[in-house]
Parts: sequence; structure tokens; C-alpha cells
Amino acid sequence: MSGDFESAEIQTGETCIFARWSGSGPPILLLHGFPQTQLMWRSVAPLLARNFTVVCADLPGYGQSGCPASAPDHAPHAKRAMARDLAILMQRLGFAHFSVAGHDRGGRVAYRMGLDHPSRVDRIAVLDVLPTETVWARADARFALAYWPWSLLAQPEPLPECLLAAAPEAVIDAALGGWGTPAGVFPPEVRTAYVEALRDPAHVHAICEEYRAAATLDRAHDQEDAAGKRRIDCPLLALWGAEGPLDTWYADAGGPLALWKAWAGDVQGHAIDGGHFFPEQTPEATAEALTRFFSVPVANHPAGPLLHPEPP
Repeated sequence: MSGDFESAEIQTGETCIFARWSGSGPPILLLHGFPQTQLMWRSVAPLLARNFTVVCADLPGYGQSGCPASAPDHAPHAKRAMARDLAILMQRLGFAHFSVAGHDRGGRVAYRMGLDHPSRVDRIAVLDVLPTETVWARADARFALAYWPWSLLAQPEPLPECLLAAAPEAVIDAALGGWGTPAGVFPPEVRTAYVEALRDPAHVHAICEEYRAAATLDRAHDQEDAAGKRRIDCPLLALWGAEGPLDTWYADAGGPLALWKAWAGDVQGHAIDGGHFFPEQTPEATAEALTRFFSVPVANHPAGPLLHPEPP
């Protein structure tokens, strides 16, 4: 990411969040997925910063962010807790209202933020992701074999922690080389950065806890919202890789847009050239789609100035 981005670790009360930010205009929070960090936005964020204030954050437990303390029910690593901490991050950066775009795991935090903090979130973009309960409810052998982190990393500790810590290079290469993404998309220095992020035992444990939460609490939270007919009020953009699994796996249900319309009233979206990691594969097309969506003004939600963060 260019040197125009400032950075800091922001305390949220439960942990600290590492974030970079740049630009001016309406604020957008960008959230990454597994096995990445905020580095995944290195080519997209500078393009968005031409028109927006862009904040790129490492999810709690990932990258350079802190690792919340564990609990038997995995609640500190549930998307509800992540959404709360990231909403605090944006508040401490000076934004009462903001939009959010999340890829993969970050997309799950993004839509949970829309459900739990509707007065804070103006617009949501979810990239190559479907709601957690939707995915689990429709999981089959094809899903279990292809998206191995869902079941492998959700196993009780210490098995997945031991596997990740023993072979971080193999984990990264298997993830980055799959799900419709061709070889050569990730420069060597980016691959190295993602490998290094998996060398810290505390972060490896936090990532596994996040997957355990997805298999339990996150799913339960989605089920509660569905039962109570609680929906996302703000506009939602769904983007997915044209060469990735989401483009074909859910055709019998009407595809990603139809599945997201069960969760939000104002849904739009389309496929983008590339596989699961299309923001890194086709950053210009990704930035263009996000710019079009986030450029629509939201009434009565002033952007406000970017404040200096509180001391770490």
C-alpha cells in the first residue's frame, strides 16, 4: 500500500485494531478475509481513496491486530464481537456513520455490522461471500472438500492450531491457489507476508477460534435474526468471482443475489472477472464497482472529518 496511508493501533476496549487510512470524502471501512490481512486491499484502496476516506483494518485476531481473550463459547471471536470492535474503531477515527466492504471473513463481519449497528452503517458491499447460516444449511460434500478451512479450522483445539503452525506455507499456498484463482496472482512478497501472519501462535489460535465461532455462535445469531425476520436495512452490493464457486454452486437457488435478498431489501450485484480472490486479481474492476455503489449519497449521514486516532 502506498506511503500516503497513515497507520495506528487503536484500542477498542477488548483488543486493539491495526488500521491504515487515507483519502477524503465519505468513509469506507475495508475488511479482509482468510488467509489475508489488510494488505489484500493494496491495489484497491488507493483507487478508492481518490473519492473516499478509506480505512483498511486487520480483523481482530488477524495480521497486526490484537487477539481477544478466548472463551468456551468462542463469543470474543464471533462476528458480533468483531463488528462491535470495528464500529468502535470507526467511532474513534471520528466517523459516526460509514460504509463497509468485506471480502470472505470480512464480508461476514460487514453484514453482521449492518444487522447489529444499523444506525451506523450507510452501505454494505460483500465480496464472494454468502451469509454464514445460508452456507452451513446448504453445505454438501462438494463444499466440505473445497472450502476445507470451514470444517478443519473449526475442530476443537489444539488440532487445527498444530496443523497451521506446523505448515503455514502449505496452508497459504493451498488457499491462495484454490477457489478459481490462477497461479501468479500473488507476488512473492505478498505470499511471504501472509505466511508470516500465520507464524504467531496467538494469532493462529485466534483464527481457529473465529472459525469455531462461525460454526456455532455466528450460525446461531443468523438463525435468531431469520426467525425474528430481522433484515439489513441499508443498500447491499454483492460481488463474486466469475470463475469462483459462488458463480455456479447456488444456481438452483437463484444465485448469490437471490440468497442475499432473503437478508436485505435493497440488493444489487454481479460477478467480476476472477476467482475467489478477485480483489487482488482484478483490482481495477473491483474498485470501479465499489466506487459506483458507494458514490450514491445517503441522506442525513454527513461524512465528518477524519480525526486523529486516540493514542495506542
